[in-house]
Amino acid sequence: MAHDILIVDDEEDIRTQIAGTLEDCGYRTRQAVNSSEALEAMAGRQPALVILDVWLGDSEMDGLETLEIIRRDYPEQQVVMISGHATFDMAVSATKMGAYDFITKPFKTDVLLHNVERALREQHLQEEVRELKTRVGPQTEDIVGTSQPMVHLRRTVEQMAASDSRVLISGPPGSGKSLMARAIHLASARPKRRLVTINCATLESDGGDAILLGLEPAKGRPRCVGVFEKAHTGTLVFDEVGSLSREAQSKIVGILQGNSFRRVGGRKQIDVDVRVIATTRMDLQAEVAAGYFDQELYHRLNVVPIEVPPLYARRKDIPSLTRYLMARIANAKGQSPRAMSSESYSTLASYNWPGNVSELCNVIERVLLTASADPSRPIDSHSVAMALGGERTAARLESESEIMNQPLREAREAFEKEYLLYHVRRYGGNISRTAAFIGMDRAALHRKLKGLGVDTAEKGHRIGV
Repeated sequence: MAHDILIVDDEEDIRTQIAGTLEDCGYRTRQAVNSSEALEAMAGRQPALVILDVWLGDSEMDGLETLEIIRRDYPEQQVVMISGHATFDMAVSATKMGAYDFITKPFKTDVLLHNVERALREQHLQEEVRELKTRVGPQTEDIVGTSQPMVHLRRTVEQMAASDSRVLISGPPGSGKSLMARAIHLASARPKRRLVTINCATLESDGGDAILLGLEPAKGRPRCVGVFEKAHTGTLVFDEVGSLSREAQSKIVGILQGNSFRRVGGRKQIDVDVRVIATTRMDLQAEVAAGYFDQELYHRLNVVPIEVPPLYARRKDIPSLTRYLMARIANAKGQSPRAMSSESYSTLASYNWPGNVSELCNVIERVLLTASADPSRPIDSHSVAMALGGERTAARLESESEIMNQPLREAREAFEKEYLLYHVRRYGGNISRTAAFIGMDRAALHRKLKGLGVDTAEKGHRIGV
């Protein structure tokens, strides 16, 4: 998507020259003659960059005064100042006020383009930093795994890469819905534009309208740009869209219908070009049927449905996912990734993962903190089991892991032994009650226990009547 650049200069030939140069390079441009037109254009939609002349004839404010207003109302806006009568002091003043750079007229085409590219690149880097600060935990742009569900997800992302269709991503908490939204953005036609993610729960606060739509400036308060405007020409992700109130749902339906809105306290309609992705842990069809979720919003969001499976449904991916996350987490902590024993992977595979990939991240982080300090030793299954839940969980998981690594006949015998011992202890060694519960003849149970090497006459397993 082309960057939108606002050119503010009172000389028509200068505006035309700059616009032609930029448009030849694929940029989109708008023009303003004076400060009033410039601020009105920005109120309509904030541009990616402003090229602003210092001297503005027939203007309420000159360029430096206009720059001051822009920096007050749009603190993150990049501005390149231009002038044919520049002085060193003027350039210093402009940069102190927040201008990205200062170019003197007449300027060469390559100088203009170089400064524009640098300013836009700097803006992009600042946006990436802000986005990184809002993330929690290890993240990856890769869809890791070779299981059938992940192969299908990768194929779906590839198929819709060139599309701007809205996407509804469903899946349990911690399964990687936000990761999938980012992967879709990066595979789209907008990968270099902004990805804005909004936690829908924050829209239920008193300032929810301002977060969504933005605020017009008032005394002592700068203009606030809402998420739709921030995401213009990029992607907007509604995280956990099912948590929206019906009032917020209705507002979003209205915006999606016309791709436009008004800021809170504003009168001007702002047009936006935004690709929308929504994530949810809820069954939105059931929420619609129960009257909790707007049916029209559901249909507008659910153009391309994607379901991210829980981790237990793709256990085949756990080893590769573990290695990937291990490398990312260790690198973030300034450590070297640790090797893991094959038994460790079996222990991870035997766990049910109610917290999905997010829980796996936490477990790997705990393992790195608590495992042996000797980096040459692979992390063993006991360390993994302890990280999963302490001594009792460790004992159970290690037992399950041991069974899973045996041939079928031996594994079946081990399971039968554990199962029968559990119920013998449950009924205080009373064989008759145990046999009745498990649906087995009392004499046959005696023979089975003897065959498995269980002495039912020992303490704790006395034979009952």
